Amino acid sequence: MDIVIRPVEPAEYDTLGELTAQAYLQDGLLDFGESDEYLGELRDVAKRALAAEVLVAVQDGRLLGGVTFVPAGGPMADIARPGEAEIRMLAVDRAARGRGAGEALVRACVDRARAAEGCVRIVLSTQRTMHGAHRIYERLGFVRTPERDWNPVPHLDDITLLTYELTL
Repeated sequence: MDIVIRPVEPAEYDTLGELTAQAYLQDGLLDFGESDEYLGELRDVAKRALAAEVLVAVQDGRLLGGVTFVPAGGPMADIARPGEAEIRMLAVDRAARGRGAGEALVRACVDRARAAEGCVRIVLSTQRTMHGAHRIYERLGFVRTPERDWNPVPHLDDITLLTYELTL
């Protein structure tokens, strides 16, 4: 059966939040592990859903992963400028990786950005070690924008996030 991409349902908020948190924890993406402040943000799907569009990948009734699509001008944007949409918090359950869920989620965000009036670009931030995600972005035509790389925790030099963009 094919992977279906659709908006998250309120009954799935906790499941997606935990899936996202575990994906980041298991991949070693949180510098402070279980005590990392960002873990609460990853788990808080209800909060994201109020400010952005949260999409899920589902196959045979099972939640495989999710992503947050921030439309141009959305309050959850970290790096988006006027006319840019942003992708945030892409996560796929470790057991479901390699099936195309991550790529399907990114494609859905690109489609939404292309359909949005006045949106000329889609941007995202990623960690250096997210090599699987980097391959997806590059395969879909995203290019690195090192001039936009940034650090969400300025007092820690080793947390610089890499940035990518796709001109629509």
